[in-house]
Amino acid sequence: MSDIVKDLKVFTIAIGLIILSFTNVSYSIPSFARQTNLPCSTCHYVYPELTPFGRLFKLNGYTMTGIKTIESTYKEESTNLKLLSMLPISAMIQGSHNKIATSIPGVQNDVTEFPQQFSLFIAGAISPNFGSFIQVTYDDQSGQFSLDNTDLRFADHTTLFDNDLLYGVTLNNNPTVQDVWNTTPAWGFPYVSSAVAPTPGASPIINNLGGLVSGLGAYALYNNLIYGEFSLYHVTKQGDVPETAADSSMTLAGYAPYWRVALQQQWETDYIEVGTFGMASQFYPTGISDPNTDKYTDIGFDAQYEKTLTNGAIIAHTSYITEKQTLDATYAAGGSSNPSLTLNQFKIDASYNFPVGVAFSLGYFATSGGSDAIVYSPTPVTGFNNNTPNSNGEIAQVTYLPWLNTQFSVQYVFYSKFNGSSNNYDGAGRNASDNNTLYVVGWVVF
Repeated sequence: MSDIVKDLKVFTIAIGLIILSFTNVSYSIPSFARQTNLPCSTCHYVYPELTPFGRLFKLNGYTMTGIKTIESTYKEESTNLKLLSMLPISAMIQGSHNKIATSIPGVQNDVTEFPQQFSLFIAGAISPNFGSFIQVTYDDQSGQFSLDNTDLRFADHTTLFDNDLLYGVTLNNNPTVQDVWNTTPAWGFPYVSSAVAPTPGASPIINNLGGLVSGLGAYALYNNLIYGEFSLYHVTKQGDVPETAADSSMTLAGYAPYWRVALQQQWETDYIEVGTFGMASQFYPTGISDPNTDKYTDIGFDAQYEKTLTNGAIIAHTSYITEKQTLDATYAAGGSSNPSLTLNQFKIDASYNFPVGVAFSLGYFATSGGSDAIVYSPTPVTGFNNNTPNSNGEIAQVTYLPWLNTQFSVQYVFYSKFNGSSNNYDGAGRNASDNNTLYVVGWVVF
């Protein structure tokens, strides 16, 4: 309980934190830059961080164009065709080198991943009010291509009480991938991380649903001040038949509602957003024949601050997610010692960018939750010797952008506590600091 109270106190203080700085040196999906005929820094501070203009571009369905288009009108009243004169296609490649402080027994250290990830994007306007962000990715861990983050949008405007109302519909495959703030799980810091280093073994379910579900939702932004969204998600596992598969795991049961509310205010050089988001979901832990399900309720709070400077911008993000787990199916099957658990996650990140394209970033993260001897049991490297998920640490990163579409980063992750303890956290003698990770990554988008 003390860890939770501590996290909440830090979260409250973090609302007003001003310790980040980013210059306008950045890069975005090049197909968006080609479509708008605008530099990448118009929409991004550092990819994928969105500027106020970038947030509106996304909310308007990725449809703003600054190049010649192929158009047709119906009875001179409405446009029924608007095609880009170029294909909205881009590509991204990442390569990395990883080294953890202490080698895992039986596993070679100093792992090079090339490519760590290779992605193709279909990103841009499809029709006057409809656009796409579709990412297809090759992942070196699976050795396969699969559909990655995807967001299809319809958007339009009307007037309500003499003020502008932007409204739209989103179809996406990852809760929070449609969000326009860098405080929610899909787009939060760190924006890239090691795929092979040990990481804490517990996180809220809302963080882990990308590619396993699809959702359809409606959203609105009133007077550029109040944002609201409501979506429903359903299971869409790829390469599986989850409705009938007896051996499937963590299959979403029925429909899961997702909500998002945010209040934002823009001044001449300052911007602030404060909001909340959440999701209520039910899962079959194994198969779908058991009438019992596990229920998860995730409620998040977030804040973002930006300040425009002569040579850059100050940015701050923070979020706190609390999750209630009602483990009816898992407990009945003997998979947990308790019928219910809680899990809490706090994050804050901070950076300073120099105008020459060099950035220094800092982040802090903490996870805490209830104790369970079965869910959080001892296992070498990945286990929990103290039967709790409590983990915390810091991330330090230096980034260099020689060109707007090229980025090199050196990142170091420090663990003060890992899977419940600082020392012998797994019951096999491994300490939290043994998982400290040096991660060097380069990525190019073209």
